[in-house]
Amino acid sequence: MYDKLIFEISRRGKRGATLPKLDVPRKDKLIPPKMRRQERIGLPEVSEPEVVRHFVNLSTKNHHIDKGFYPLGSCTMKYNPKVNEAAARLSGFAGLHPLVAEEFAQGALALMVELGEALREISGMDGVTLQPAAGAHGELTGLLLMRAYHEAQGKPRRKVIIPDSAHGTNPASIITAGYEVVQIPSNAEGLIDLNALKAQVDGDTAAMMITNPSTLGMFETEILQIAEVLHRAGALLYMDGANLNALMGIAKAGDMGFDVVHINLHKTFTTPHGGGGPGSGPVAVKKHLIPFLPGPLPVKDGKGYRWTDPGPKSIGRIGGFYGNFGIMVRAYTYILMMGAEGLSEVSKRAIINANYLRALLEPHYDLPYKRRTLHEVVFSGDRLKQYGIKTTDVAKRLLDYGFHAPTIYFPLIVHEALMIEPTETESKETLDAFAQAMISIAEEARDNPDLLRSAPVTTPVGRLDEAAAARLLDLAYKPKESDAV
Repeated sequence: MYDKLIFEISRRGKRGATLPKLDVPRKDKLIPPKMRRQERIGLPEVSEPEVVRHFVNLSTKNHHIDKGFYPLGSCTMKYNPKVNEAAARLSGFAGLHPLVAEEFAQGALALMVELGEALREISGMDGVTLQPAAGAHGELTGLLLMRAYHEAQGKPRRKVIIPDSAHGTNPASIITAGYEVVQIPSNAEGLIDLNALKAQVDGDTAAMMITNPSTLGMFETEILQIAEVLHRAGALLYMDGANLNALMGIAKAGDMGFDVVHINLHKTFTTPHGGGGPGSGPVAVKKHLIPFLPGPLPVKDGKGYRWTDPGPKSIGRIGGFYGNFGIMVRAYTYILMMGAEGLSEVSKRAIINANYLRALLEPHYDLPYKRRTLHEVVFSGDRLKQYGIKTTDVAKRLLDYGFHAPTIYFPLIVHEALMIEPTETESKETLDAFAQAMISIAEEARDNPDLLRSAPVTTPVGRLDEAAAARLLDLAYKPKESDAV
């Protein structure tokens, strides 16, 4: 029964709830006739137990972080403590209207001020805005801040540099902000090629965007020299903070010479991630960029907490209100519970877990870059090609072992890439089981490649023709006469 569509278990007359009779006069002509629906709406008619069981059953078919290991590299799919959810659901937070007067939102404003202070301390920066609603939104905000800064200097400049290992959102954000993308190659160790950078930096360079640690999971060891090259030319240095969970309590972006950093609360600070939202991408800046921050900003003064206008140089609002407040509550809860020592331990465990998997899997998969990594490691499935197996086949087969696949085919500079990030929340037992699954798949590639090419074989839906699915979308359910009104 629960393998059927909810429309298939629908029957005319079933109800999940019965509303009381009207106790006021009925008005039938409030909606103009031209705006009234003329056909059946097509919603299923099911009882409450049926609809609950239907969606619970669907949830068990889907892979999610509460069900199993989710080693997506760079996406940091860590476990989210449930206490965060309890805090976000407190009525004083969850029921607060965004337009409520300041005097009735002192707790929320205090939380935002203290969260901003914590993020400034963690990143080593001087000012912060919590408005950006996601990581890419944070990137765009940071770029607009840098554009405003250069315009205030009398020249907006034209180019932003990125390494060839950059996140895909970086070039998209650069173009959206009105800049040109300049890409430089990585060197043989997978790090930024300092000589290539020097050759590209000139008076038209507005900034460079760097993810540190990089998408290869490696720390840019020449970051101070990189910052010096940019600053000597009057350009700025931006840090994509997607991998901040490898640095907390160990190193600060501000100490490395960065002028701007965006921070993914939904990656580093255990708030919900995926499915299109929610997210939160606060942006922290050095002093010279504070006047350009979007407003209003929450501040504390002698009378309590209030909103303040950052001034005439501000880039203005970059969101309808002040950011995704519920996500801020979750991140604030996590930071308070962990404390400084706990956050430092998070980074250390993330690094240990990644390098533990690196050691277990290196004999079985190619490792293009041999440097010790931080929070994630990127393998290549190239050696499996001799058996006719691709990285996609490995990813699909992992579902049969009860694991979600790591990130595949990214970063683009690694052929047949397998980008694995275990995070700090996974136990040694989980990592051992995942490593054994990966080793077994490598053996299956040699001994039974047809099995891998047909995987997954134990999931409710087998392998789909992804190319056809992308071209031939048919998501509409066509209601039958028997469907509900």
